[in-house]
Amino acid sequence: MSSLSKAKFKNIIESEQSDFKIIAEHFKLFKKNHTQRIIDHLLLLKDDHGGFPVDRLTHCLQTATLAYQDGRDPEYVVCALLHDIGDTLACYNHADLAATLLEPFISEKNYWMLKHHGIFQGYYFFHHIGLDRFQRNQFKDHPYFSYTEEFCRKYDSPAFDQNMETLPLEFFIPMLEQVLATPKKSLYKNI
Repeated sequence: MSSLSKAKFKNIIESEQSDFKIIAEHFKLFKKNHTQRIIDHLLLLKDDHGGFPVDRLTHCLQTATLAYQDGRDPEYVVCALLHDIGDTLACYNHADLAATLLEPFISEKNYWMLKHHGIFQGYYFFHHIGLDRFQRNQFKDHPYFSYTEEFCRKYDSPAFDQNMETLPLEFFIPMLEQVLATPKKSLYKNI
């Protein structure tokens, strides 16, 4: 990218269309590495156990493995793979980070599932840490309640097994590339 021109303005207010033509060319190159940047961040979860029997990366891989083995589509499997990617940066709202990261590329249903999976997963352990395990019931009439409950019960909750056969990250990279190839909704999708 260093051989490309740079915009000349000092601030956005003084910018011109020609400046943003240059910036758009940079963006086209930058977005080509989006999947690799996500993979690099996901790898930050390796060796971070947080007290769990498996590290956070293995947990994500196991969640995706279970979803894949159950015949879920690539978008769902990618959601399963990245559902806890926010653990290192957003320890107080990791589900929001995962949902926001994938929002341009996934359905409303999968976005809602990702955004709320932390509360739904809490059903299995909140009572052990002094929280209300029934917090998810505030959403009992939501159309995606059962969908999110199923994600936690079938894929997220069982994915802490040291003895589980787990597909490697490399197996999921083509699905990541497929899902992240074209945003469905974004201000910048046509750039």
